Amino acid sequence: MAKLSVTLLLIVAAISMSSLAFSYNIHAIFTFGDSIFDAGNNHFINNCSAQADFFPYGSSFFHHPTGRFTNGRTVVDFISELLGIELQKPFLQARLEVTNGTKKGYPTNGINFASAGSGVLNATNQDMKVIPIQDQLNQYQELVNQNLINKTVIEKSLFLFESGSNDIFNYFLPYESPTLDPNAYVQSMLTEASSYLDQIYKLGARRIAIFALGPVGCVPARALLGAPTNKCFGKMNVMVKNYNKGLENLVSGIPTKYPGAIGVFGDVYRLVQRFRAIPTRYGFTDVTNACCGDGTLGGYVQCGREGYKLCEKPKEFLFWDYFHPSEHAYKVITKALWAGKNLTIRPFDLQALVSVPNVRN
Repeated sequence: MAKLSVTLLLIVAAISMSSLAFSYNIHAIFTFGDSIFDAGNNHFINNCSAQADFFPYGSSFFHHPTGRFTNGRTVVDFISELLGIELQKPFLQARLEVTNGTKKGYPTNGINFASAGSGVLNATNQDMKVIPIQDQLNQYQELVNQNLINKTVIEKSLFLFESGSNDIFNYFLPYESPTLDPNAYVQSMLTEASSYLDQIYKLGARRIAIFALGPVGCVPARALLGAPTNKCFGKMNVMVKNYNKGLENLVSGIPTKYPGAIGVFGDVYRLVQRFRAIPTRYGFTDVTNACCGDGTLGGYVQCGREGYKLCEKPKEFLFWDYFHPSEHAYKVITKALWAGKNLTIRPFDLQALVSVPNVRN
């Protein structure tokens, strides 16, 4: 097992240093998470209140709302484009198309299971009718168990995970009384993240990318909590950093705990803080306010809801709405994760991860 892990690392190192053209071994992406990744699943959930299926969401690229909580593409979309594969459909859309007969089978380029508003904890925003990580996994497992996803597709797939921001944001809601202290709460989240890795590995995942949360305490929506608006919400970011540290530890253990699997940790928190520190280097003129929203920081009203205001240059804003990055921010994040340095993504970048030859065990 140790020998296999060393061999994989040597392969990746050789690929990373090569100046030759890359030949990617990924043909599909399976995505799990929240609104950072959601491609429109919530649109297909009856009575789900976490929605972005209205104007001006999607206006900068798709020119119509897709259910993505930004003005265009997400990190998952940009990774797909770099791999040269079509953007993945939301699972609930794909299932509907198979059920009503408009499609004969599920897509071979992967599926997006992410649900906006969801968390790693099942109870997070349950009243909003969102799909928590465990249920997303159950949806994937059902497809695998029924042989509705070809095993050769799974072998050549990249698995993406990003979840936890809603859990931590909700910890500070003024009308909620947490039953756990912050450290215990974060540990409960990490238990669920560890369970995700266990299950996804058993279901065939071998190339896994775990993305850190961004600095949730800096989103414009913090104004709704009565948190400081002239600086980030420190207590919230402490929880985020502790959770991210735990996620990185899980990734570090992948080579030994899951034979044949390789994982990377994308340090999105560090990236976004760099944007905030030197915004002009990355094309931003505003890293504080939402481009689309209203009230203090643009954080009181969701983009597209009654009373919202829209900025003239979305590309120059770090935040599209009160909680989510702009398409430009996602593009810059993807660029750093795809071919970044160790401070950004480790132990190697996404370009190296998707270039590793298929490994069977």
